[in-house]
Amino acid sequence: MTYEQPDLFAAVDALLAQAEPDALPDPHERRRLREAAGVDEQQLAATLRVSIQDVEAWESGRAQPRPPQRAAYARFLDALAPLHPPAPAHTPAPQAPAAPRQTAATDPASAQASAPTHSAVPAQRAGHGPLAVLDGDEIAYLSDGTPLHCPATTLSELVNFTLHHTHLGASRLHRYGKDSDPLIVLTAGATTRFGLPLLLEDRRSLRLPDDHPAVTELVRENWQLTRRGFGPWPRIYRPTNSRQRQCVQLAILPWEAFDARSWDNIASFPPAQLAQALGDYAHRVLTPLGSTAVNGQELMTSLRPPTRPVKDPATGTWHPGRVPGSLTAPHPPAPPEAPAEHPAAVDRHDSDVLDEEAYDWVRDPDLLSERESAQPFAVGLDINTAFLAATNGLTVGLGPATHVRHPDFDPKTPGCWLADLSHIPQDPRLPSPFTPDGHPPQQPAWYATPTLAYAYELGFSPEPLQAWIRPKHGPYFSPWYTHLRNAYIQTMAALGVTTDLDAAQYLDAMTRHTEQDPGQAAVLRAIKATVKGGIGKLRERPQGAHHRPGQPWPALDRPTWRPDIRAAVISKARTNMHRKIQKLAAAGHYPLAVLSDCVVYPSDGPSPLDFLPLMPDTGLPLPGTFRLGVSPGMAKHEGTQPMPWAVALLRDGGNPARHIHGTDAVQQGE
Repeated sequence: MTYEQPDLFAAVDALLAQAEPDALPDPHERRRLREAAGVDEQQLAATLRVSIQDVEAWESGRAQPRPPQRAAYARFLDALAPLHPPAPAHTPAPQAPAAPRQTAATDPASAQASAPTHSAVPAQRAGHGPLAVLDGDEIAYLSDGTPLHCPATTLSELVNFTLHHTHLGASRLHRYGKDSDPLIVLTAGATTRFGLPLLLEDRRSLRLPDDHPAVTELVRENWQLTRRGFGPWPRIYRPTNSRQRQCVQLAILPWEAFDARSWDNIASFPPAQLAQALGDYAHRVLTPLGSTAVNGQELMTSLRPPTRPVKDPATGTWHPGRVPGSLTAPHPPAPPEAPAEHPAAVDRHDSDVLDEEAYDWVRDPDLLSERESAQPFAVGLDINTAFLAATNGLTVGLGPATHVRHPDFDPKTPGCWLADLSHIPQDPRLPSPFTPDGHPPQQPAWYATPTLAYAYELGFSPEPLQAWIRPKHGPYFSPWYTHLRNAYIQTMAALGVTTDLDAAQYLDAMTRHTEQDPGQAAVLRAIKATVKGGIGKLRERPQGAHHRPGQPWPALDRPTWRPDIRAAVISKARTNMHRKIQKLAAAGHYPLAVLSDCVVYPSDGPSPLDFLPLMPDTGLPLPGTFRLGVSPGMAKHEGTQPMPWAVALLRDGGNPARHIHGTDAVQQGE
């Protein structure tokens, strides 16, 4: 029998795929070779047709590649090995001190530049996963289920144990980013064991006093805290000149580090189950280091770091250079974009405010037709991760705003535009796409680019009177969207809801998906909260009772404090919703109410399938309308109530979309 070369290659690949894990280089070497070649995780993942999380798992030792990717991965590494031999052990790396990563400007060494860290991470780093949950019996539960004995009795001993004996951590998400520091979650038993109270007495600042014995013990051992102090998420570190970071993140469980509004009842999980759920979130999103809102914004920076190390050819020194496409410096908002507390909003007229918020609209009950009033059900549809879907392909400003009078509108230029949309006709059975309350605008107002672009899409050509535009712009959210979309889809799949289900199967799976696995249900809720919280953080308002309007606050110093970007995301989410509503209205279906990403329709039956129109020839959903499915931007069944209930709520001034998911909702199929 004669064999062709491709057949022989395939046979060799199959043989390589059967090799034991030690046939590949060790995890650290895999990562070193990739970074030495200047290939980032996203590039390798796309080439091998796997997720970034898969590449990260291969390079941390948490998992091994499987066929058919294994053979291709081995070829990639084998080709790089002779080109990038390891540096001698005594050769110092040209790297400036690395300091603990922060969510705000609280890191005393955050502005220092560092050289490329192709071999800066020791082989054992991240070998045991990103985190551990410590109980009161000296057992640290790792995310892979491994228990470790932890003999530490003081916080400084705990930090030393974590850095030198647990090998915890996670790889960076971008070649110019930083690895995630180890996270140790303290249960109530562990909290007591280290001399910490189970309840923080200072409920305003949520931190221990500086003279608390636990804090003074850390200071005595030369450990430092960030400016947020010792609260539910304390970060403990030492400045270092070595290549190994010395920083540990703690999360204090009884201090409500994991808010039930974002994490369900995850705080009540046994330590091993808690470690597994948090590990899944860390592998799919990032290692938690604060609230889900903090995580959402930190993920933006981790995927698009503001700076990269650049070597001066004349002096040989390293200095920070900008990373193209990133937010690299704080920029003041344009006056219409500023929140009311901002210095730019002082003496601003109410008509000069950019009001881009989510929908809260109800239809006038007197405009219901006899047929609509006679229908037995009101059915709610909810857009999956609507704000995440809105970031997909969105172009946002990367630099400062420029004021222009009588500009020509450009839908590709981010900014806010003063225009008169009051002349555009409005069907009273539909919400206006231009205002959050759905009522037609009555005078010229400021609009974000997606809103004004939608007016042009509808066939109108309003001429802006003036604008604040951002000539420097780009798709900042692209990696954030992809990363969180993958995390969401993977978590839904773990709950039994996959992308290959048809509409009926999808609705059936969704009736019980949160009951499949409490841990995965908690991760799902946290991912959703990460999306919404991260977008909300773009316009973080002042914290505390001592702030006075017109005074700056710390969040303004972050490059990611960008209320204009938040406005653009919400604007696009709202116009995306209106586009679907408009298409469905053309098919004869008009909504009763809209609240953010939820819309309610009259229906002959209790299921969305009872009113969503299909193409008569193919049986597929009518293009441009609501499509049932798991992906971001697709829709799910939010709930069903009797139509008289919805009408009564409308007449009382309530919004049925706010309550359609109530416990009294009529279940589909009953």
